[in-house]
Amino acid sequence: MERRTFLKNASLTALSVSAFGLLDATSKPAALGNKFRVNEQRLVDRIAQLAKFGQNEQGHGYRVAYTKGDLEGRTWFIEQMKRAGLDPTIDAAGNIIGKRKGKSPALKPIAFGSHIDMVPDGGNYDGPLGAISALEVIEVLNEQKVLTEHPLEVIIFANEEGGTIGSMAMAGGLTPAGLQQKSQSGVTMAEGIKAIGGNPDNLQSCIRKKGDLHAWVELHIEQGGILARENVQIGVVEGIVGIVHWEVTVAGFANHAGTTPMALRQDALLASSRFVIAVNEVINSVKGNQVGTVGKMAITPNAYNVIPGKVVMGLEIRDLSADKIEMLFREIEKKAAGIATESNTTIRFERQANASKPALTDKALQQTIAAAAKSLGLSTKVMQSGAGHDSQEIAAIAPVAMIFVPSVGGISHSYQELTKPGDMSNGANVLLQTILAIDHG
Repeated sequence: MERRTFLKNASLTALSVSAFGLLDATSKPAALGNKFRVNEQRLVDRIAQLAKFGQNEQGHGYRVAYTKGDLEGRTWFIEQMKRAGLDPTIDAAGNIIGKRKGKSPALKPIAFGSHIDMVPDGGNYDGPLGAISALEVIEVLNEQKVLTEHPLEVIIFANEEGGTIGSMAMAGGLTPAGLQQKSQSGVTMAEGIKAIGGNPDNLQSCIRKKGDLHAWVELHIEQGGILARENVQIGVVEGIVGIVHWEVTVAGFANHAGTTPMALRQDALLASSRFVIAVNEVINSVKGNQVGTVGKMAITPNAYNVIPGKVVMGLEIRDLSADKIEMLFREIEKKAAGIATESNTTIRFERQANASKPALTDKALQQTIAAAAKSLGLSTKVMQSGAGHDSQEIAAIAPVAMIFVPSVGGISHSYQELTKPGDMSNGANVLLQTILAIDHG
């Protein structure tokens, strides 16, 4: 068919072609976009290619932020962006931002992506799946000759695993004190940012204000076993939990373990053991998905023949509701007061400064993701994220959404982490359809 005839026929189906020969995604029927699919093999191949950067002698991943492996992985990703026609830059926080022009430059960009750094001895899917899938969306749009109405930005945030540093900086939350904290690679955050091409002295330049982004969408592995256990293909994330830490000090009296009668002891460890059980009881006493953990404990003097005189523990509570976290903590305090009285000890709480606030995702975007999954014949579950993500920071400046796909065995932050190819392509296809729907809307 001659091009003129095709264009004439296409106009009857509400398709238009720009001066660049690209389809206008906003004027096409929604059904057309639903026919687009990602290239699963390309996703799998790129996951494997990225995994090579930072591997240790055992073949495990060590692409910790600001290390040689991180630098090499970032260089590779920037090259992939260029090959896909994006215009990548590195902002002052070290975030990689690949831009694609839209039909209407005045519109705010739709942003999507994730991170490619990892925890020590980490897996190849936590972060990279969302980053590579974002790149895959661009590849499909190029292949299908689709020009979106909105500009698009693929964002690869720097040092997510070390404290969501890049996204925190973009949201305006990275402080001078934060820049001087040590990263997992051993250098300060400021030194690390410089090493990857950022400028910690000019962080103001990378800050986005409310309204600067039309939306942010992040595809991620679940990092838990809920989807796999329930045989659900797509998780629609309703929010990212807040996390609050307390240092709990139980003071008793250290005394001779052989000569002090049981009834006369002020055993700090015994009181602490009761406290751990009490935390579990309180957390389970109300409905919901809240979690509470006593995850660390230091005993003094820590000897066979001495009654423990002091125990310092770490208490963590996570939930989507800050009010619920506070309510649970108050109940734990009451339990602790009773334990202290009965054991003749004292229990003191010190709230830590590293708390993160809950971040709810945008309801309309949740519905868009659910509709995209349904159009692809995929099952969904509305669920919370029990782990922190860059989306948590970006929620302060833009409507955000997250898409989860299953993790085999619920394993994450481990070299045994795995997401199956079919689940990866399912998530990437939902991401693709979500971006097109946001642009069309």
